[in-house]
Amino acid sequence: MTTTLRPSGPEQRDEAGARSRRYALLDNGRPVGFALLGAGAPGTTGADVGHIHELTVEPAERRVGRGTVAALAAEEVLRGWGCRSVEVRFRPAEDDGAVRMAAQLGYTELSRNMVTEVRPGAADTPLALPEGVTLREMSAEEYPEWLVVEREEFVRSWTDRGVPEERATAHAERSYTRLLPEGPVTPGTVLRVLESGGALAGALWVRTGEELPDGAGGYVYSVRVEAGHRGRGLGRALMVEAERICAEAGVDLLGLHVFAGNTPALSLYESLGYRTVWLNQVKRLG
Repeated sequence: MTTTLRPSGPEQRDEAGARSRRYALLDNGRPVGFALLGAGAPGTTGADVGHIHELTVEPAERRVGRGTVAALAAEEVLRGWGCRSVEVRFRPAEDDGAVRMAAQLGYTELSRNMVTEVRPGAADTPLALPEGVTLREMSAEEYPEWLVVEREEFVRSWTDRGVPEERATAHAERSYTRLLPEGPVTPGTVLRVLESGGALAGALWVRTGEELPDGAGGYVYSVRVEAGHRGRGLGRALMVEAERICAEAGVDLLGLHVFAGNTPALSLYESLGYRTVWLNQVKRLG
């Protein structure tokens, strides 16, 4: 069996410079599937990150190792593009076999995209806050300091995964400019803080509206509990507040993104009914 990838269309570039190309999967010259490969735009955290957007083997051609050979061939194409790692994403409920194959090829979990249906009546759910803890809107005076901490955490989340600090910082600049163009009064943006004894105990950033990830009408972009206040159920209270906000806005699907290794957060989200819709995996190419 000689399984190869051959370009089946011209290379494409988007406005930011990210590249993609479609390939035919051939077995001794006979079409048996296709692949769509891509790589991030120059200057972003994904500049040297390749993506296997699609890799499909015809049903009659499966279970003889073609998918594994095709994935390895795709990695070689991406190496030729200068990629140092490759990312794939799966829908766990549908791509069980592909997830197992990726694990055999050395892919590990990078992050998850999760969603939950907003419960009827969620807007009226009472918050279980410890004595002395209050929840309120973030003030305009608090916003600049909150934003500094958010950006620092964002940069750290990428540098911890091998992205150079300069690139991670530039990515943060673009992301926060896009998501918060008008600061705390950006339409659809809700910012809440928890206060305990006059000190900040936690913060929540939720956005509602259109063009949010995974088709959700609401998205939790950040939920943070300060170190000295953890273990008191404040994270759960903030997530309940996120659902209340979405219910009041008429949203029926709430989403979020969580990096691998954040076990406490993942356990919390699962206990609140969030399910994984995308499993994002990565492999270093050497």
